[in-house]
Amino acid sequence: MSDTLRDQLLKAGFAPLPKSDPRPRPQQQQQRPGQGRPPGKPHGKPHGQPHGKPAGNASSQPPPAGKRGEIDLAKAYALRDRSEREQRERDQREAEQRAREKRERKQKITALLQGVALNDAAAEIPRHFPHANKIRRIYVTVEQLPRLNGGELAVVQLAGRYLLVNRETGLAAQAIDPDALVLLCDPLAPSPEDDIPADLVW
Repeated sequence: MSDTLRDQLLKAGFAPLPKSDPRPRPQQQQQRPGQGRPPGKPHGKPHGQPHGKPAGNASSQPPPAGKRGEIDLAKAYALRDRSEREQRERDQREAEQRAREKRERKQKITALLQGVALNDAAAEIPRHFPHANKIRRIYVTVEQLPRLNGGELAVVQLAGRYLLVNRETGLAAQAIDPDALVLLCDPLAPSPEDDIPADLVW
């Protein structure tokens, strides 16, 4: 059969369809919601990305200004606390070192003065001398007083007591602890005009 299907339809009374207008209809120009996005940009939020956070490594982002200020303040407090703790430990070590050295000096002086003190229980003559911003006294005999004033004898302090010793022992105690020797007269030293005579008995 030479007639095509189109010719047969036309003969049967079917009218041909009008040619389509290449221009879009007005209804087609109106885009549906969600179709006006530029091409290449997906609709909605991308998958695998936290809500409200920018892409990239979160740890590489600098902290907010307020948070950074709190971190700096905490570091400053930590540094100050560590400095104060180190200073207290240093002061404690120095105090312990001084106390240990003082004990060692006391032990040496105690060993030096063991059995060499010349204090006489029967002595009745007080010999006054200044020590620690106060006037102190030690009792000596009639024979010991001129020797003490002449520099042959000396007075040393040990555990709150004043001991009468010879000159050499007094100098040895001074070498261990300068504060141990409290009285050693120099007979050649000039005396001030208002000085109290060394042999004065009160």
